[in-house]
Amino acid sequence: MENNISNTVSLKGRISRDLIIAVKGKDRVISLVLRSLNAAIKNAEIIKRAKLSKSFKEANLEKASVLTDEEIIGVISSQIKQRKDSISEFEKANRLDLVEKEKEEMTVLAVYLPPQMSEVEVRKIVSGAIVKTGASSAREMGRVMAFIMPLVKGKADGAMVSGIVKELLSK
Repeated sequence: MENNISNTVSLKGRISRDLIIAVKGKDRVISLVLRSLNAAIKNAEIIKRAKLSKSFKEANLEKASVLTDEEIIGVISSQIKQRKDSISEFEKANRLDLVEKEKEEMTVLAVYLPPQMSEVEVRKIVSGAIVKTGASSAREMGRVMAFIMPLVKGKADGAMVSGIVKELLSK
């Protein structure tokens, strides 16, 4: 698997190609994770199709409901978040075998995300967003988050962004 997103092949195509390679190579972990990811992508497309069904003609609906790379990154981020939550629960239950499994799956998924932003980069964006939105207290956190999240979606952990926003608005 490559570590960067190719501009010539869609992310969905890259995932499908990597799944075929993993199946042929008998890599059970990658195969399992990518099958699960494909199912999540298909589910997201079904939801998108249902939302669009009122405004599109049947012929255009199929094309319009295909997820963009950005939307697929959102699905991948969601899958990673689910695994982080599972890790937290498994650690509480002292199930270290399952913690390792979830971490391994997160590693596979992370390959398909764009490079992650550093805390320093996120702090710069948050500082700029606070100035642009005119926010001055923690009560305006929602406005700042709404401004920032489209800029960092898939590139930064939402919990880290939220923590930085909260910290900077509390000063």
